Amino acid sequence: MDKKKKETNFENEIQVTDNFTDVTTKEQNAELEETDNSDENQENADNVSDELAKLNDSYLRLMAEYDNYRKRTIKEKAELIKTGGEKAFSGLLPVIDDFERAIKNLETATDLSAVKEGVLLIYNKFMNYLQQNGVKPIETLGEVFDPEMNEAVAMVPAADEEQKGKVIDNIQTGYTLYDKVIRHAKVVVAN
Repeated sequence: MDKKKKETNFENEIQVTDNFTDVTTKEQNAELEETDNSDENQENADNVSDELAKLNDSYLRLMAEYDNYRKRTIKEKAELIKTGGEKAFSGLLPVIDDFERAIKNLETATDLSAVKEGVLLIYNKFMNYLQQNGVKPIETLGEVFDPEMNEAVAMVPAADEEQKGKVIDNIQTGYTLYDKVIRHAKVVVAN
């Protein structure tokens, strides 16, 4: 029996030793894995850090580019506002020249019909220039009163039933710029 006990004890010791060796090996493997994992974690952290730096740089460049774009467009808009009327005013200069010539001729003119004709030519030249730039007079006489286009300054009794609600006199001409009213026509309406 002693022999059996010894063998059992010996087998138990071998098992304990094997278990101890297994546990020790597992701990060493775990330490090696932790070392490997920490190296991998360090590499991952470095990669993430590099990526973050690239993204941050990209973001800063994009913000700087947007800020430059915003400043440039503000400057361009200010320049357009400042010189936007240049084309319109340069087109009016020939009309002003014609008026200056007419005024100079008024002093020496003896023929009233020639002066009248000259002023009419200047007026027609000016109206053509306005129409070329989208400005048109609003036709009102005989038309039905339209509050979008006209401003009634007076109402008079209608002479007949057909005239009711229609414009019978134009006190001040109205104008549109590309179909947008820039000045309402002041009219007298039959009631």
